[in-house]
Amino acid sequence: MMVLENVTKIYRIGTFGGKRLKAVDDVSFEIDEGEIVSLIGESGSGKTTIGKMILRLIRPTSGRILFNGKDIGQFKKNELKDYYRKVQGVFQDPFSSYNPLYKVDRIFDIAREEFFPDIGRNEWKNRIEEKLRSVGLNPLEVLGKFPHQLSGGQLQRLLIARALVMNVRFLVADEIISMLDASTRIDVLNLLAELKDSGLSILFITHDLSLGYYISDKTVILYRGSIMEYGDTEKIFNSPAHPYTISLMESIPRIDERWRMRSAVIQGKEKSIRNGRMCKFYHRCFKGDESCVEPPLIEVEKDHFVRCSKIGT
Repeated sequence: MMVLENVTKIYRIGTFGGKRLKAVDDVSFEIDEGEIVSLIGESGSGKTTIGKMILRLIRPTSGRILFNGKDIGQFKKNELKDYYRKVQGVFQDPFSSYNPLYKVDRIFDIAREEFFPDIGRNEWKNRIEEKLRSVGLNPLEVLGKFPHQLSGGQLQRLLIARALVMNVRFLVADEIISMLDASTRIDVLNLLAELKDSGLSILFITHDLSLGYYISDKTVILYRGSIMEYGDTEKIFNSPAHPYTISLMESIPRIDERWRMRSAVIQGKEKSIRNGRMCKFYHRCFKGDESCVEPPLIEVEKDHFVRCSKIGT
């Protein structure tokens, strides 16, 4: 359904744009119909940039993004409008998606005006109420309210309901539960899983490995814009192969033990870099030495790819 082919995004930064920042570096992966793929990495790893490129809020510097076999970068006005009817995003801060001067109903009104002008008001109202109930909301309790009168969880559910009203086929979910309390998080995750079973494809962007493991079919581990590990979620979490993935796993606090001093696997110690071909994780890697180079993704087992020259050593 959604395929990224060698996608790179370079930003011009500094005075007069004299410097370049490669936020996403030659990234390729795909998301099939009815599949949830988690995109996991530290802040600044390029996760949100990938989501924005899929939503065509920004354009890749190079590479292609294909939706049902068509390059979204080539879409013109009508094709782009149809694309947005099928592909939508929900972001980290639900309050930022609403105009505080208007009631929350406005997000549905805009969707109808833009994409479904031929649908009658009564039919549209019935569709909204049906989708609100499907995401666990009572229409009488949320419609007609201003954003500040509802919780973050309710506002996120409203945004998901809007996507369902539009019958979207692909959802970019960018850190959508990081601002929610624990009890609401599990409800939203379960909702996404139910939507997946109905055929919706989801790119689930998160920095929390436990959330990615809970919800996803496949996992992409991203570091400084490059994929370090990619494949079946069970295989990556049960048999992590890249030193970065192993380090992330070691860094997760455990619910079955109290605080204790844990030695960080990620070194955080700068090492001299011989040339630009060195692995990006080299300066923090517990396995790294001067023989490390930037390798391609290697399939270490079926549906499990790793970018590391130390695999097998």
